Amino acid sequence: MTRYIVQRLLLSLILLWLIATCLFFFIHLLPGDPAGIILGSSEGSSPTPEQLATVRRQLGLDRPLLDQYLSYMGGILRGDLGVSLLTGRAVSFDLGLRLSRTVMLVIPAMILSSLLGIVLGVSSARVRGGGSDMLISAVGLVGHSLPAFVTGSLLVLLFSIWLGVLPSSGFIEIEEDPARFLRYITLPVVTLAIGRIASTMRMTRMAMVEQYLMDYVRTARAKGLREQAVVYRHVLRNALLPVVTVIGLQLGNMFAGAMIVEALFNWPGLNSLLLKAVGNRDYPLILGSVLVTSAIFVMINLITDLTYAFLDPRIRYE
Repeated sequence: MTRYIVQRLLLSLILLWLIATCLFFFIHLLPGDPAGIILGSSEGSSPTPEQLATVRRQLGLDRPLLDQYLSYMGGILRGDLGVSLLTGRAVSFDLGLRLSRTVMLVIPAMILSSLLGIVLGVSSARVRGGGSDMLISAVGLVGHSLPAFVTGSLLVLLFSIWLGVLPSSGFIEIEEDPARFLRYITLPVVTLAIGRIASTMRMTRMAMVEQYLMDYVRTARAKGLREQAVVYRHVLRNALLPVVTVIGLQLGNMFAGAMIVEALFNWPGLNSLLLKAVGNRDYPLILGSVLVTSAIFVMINLITDLTYAFLDPRIRYE
């Protein structure tokens, strides 16, 4: 198991290095001059060549590209992602603040969608072919088909406009007022979770039905095990591998899908920060945002691989 973990860690580190390298060189292909953007926004007029040269020298943009790359990679190893060209603050400070707000949406939504999806999938598989199975599958199909902006708009219409029990948008720090924070976060979390509940439910049901046809299930029942023990101790455990795959993919997709939810509910998360950085050609902030997002995806894949090995020991020796 230790060898398996070390191999996956090394592969993840190599992948992160490749991502950081590609991002650095691709970002310099974007049109536009950061120095011109900074001077244009601060001076209100066209900057002179001397002013542009001064700002480029201050930002290090006049150095050879290879020197900038080596400096950037060295900063990453030290945990220094640079300074935002527009705000003047450390990129790590802005990313830490905005990432924590996005995580506030993604993690509760992931837990909610996983738990409900597995419970509904198990319930549907146990009554497969019956009316309850068809009803659960139909509801899941509808939830899976609706895009996030439609689901979010419907929730706002119902709970904010018609019933008036939840705010339609906004954000407040949890330490300022925990009760108001819960009211603000409820609709974004539910919106982000609804589509994923259906995917988890359908995969759980399919995997459970497949396992029900295996010989070991008949053997367990013939030995006199209770149905609850057969379902949760044997069938569900063996059905979890494909479910873990779906949950891992969904967790990564949620960070991307959170962009729509953050825009819809005016939630100041990581995605809105990245869009602003791209519009302003803020190279350090763009690189830091995409690198952190990529690191999250790599980490999720690593955790998924390790979960595979825990659930199925045969994978460790492949």
